[in-house]
Amino acid sequence: MNGILYGVGVGPGDPEEMTLKAVRTIRENRYIAVPGKEVKETVAYKIAAGAVPELAEKELIPLYMPMIKDRAEIEKYHDKAADTVEGYLKEGKNVVFLTLGDPTIYSTYMYVHKRIVERGYETKVINGIPSFCAAAARMNISLTEWDEELHVIPAVHNIDRELDYGGTCVLMKSARKMAQVKEKLASGSRKVYMVENCGMETERIYTDVKDIPDEASYYSLIIAK
Repeated sequence: MNGILYGVGVGPGDPEEMTLKAVRTIRENRYIAVPGKEVKETVAYKIAAGAVPELAEKELIPLYMPMIKDRAEIEKYHDKAADTVEGYLKEGKNVVFLTLGDPTIYSTYMYVHKRIVERGYETKVINGIPSFCAAAARMNISLTEWDEELHVIPAVHNIDRELDYGGTCVLMKSARKMAQVKEKLASGSRKVYMVENCGMETERIYTDVKDIPDEASYYSLIIAK
């Protein structure tokens, strides 16, 4: 029998925010895949290790998938990662792929997941707490109330669009263009919050767009209400 690929969301940063199902899935399986050259240096691994000490005894599978804009080039890395995972599945070994936040939201995991599904293997997705839900909770605010809409926007790809949506906008992937994002938000009437490194030791919270630094970490998320 072939193995199963599990996409496991480890949440946004705090090991205590991992789900019981995620913890159990990691504990019950030997082979753990993580996107990165040095698995133990990745954020996803460090989060999971904080909740599952047994992770240190697992066999780790590094899957190098750099963040580059060349779609043709990144497709090659996704194909290679899927090939690596398939090698284990063919031998009847389950593989647990750790991914930040939730596997269904802008997740590196899904690029491998789709390829594995197309090749006829079984896959299972284990949800994690999404970063924007954790960020809202950290700031003691709601994302939506009554009939308000919620829009999740990858800011790095949509910086030129007007934020003329109703309700609340969540801006993900903002860090590389933070100065432009700030300028756009400052010209509007929305109340702006940002959490940098939510749930991590280096977490920082901003409740005014003027206070947000132009240089922010990759793990920065903006909520504009």
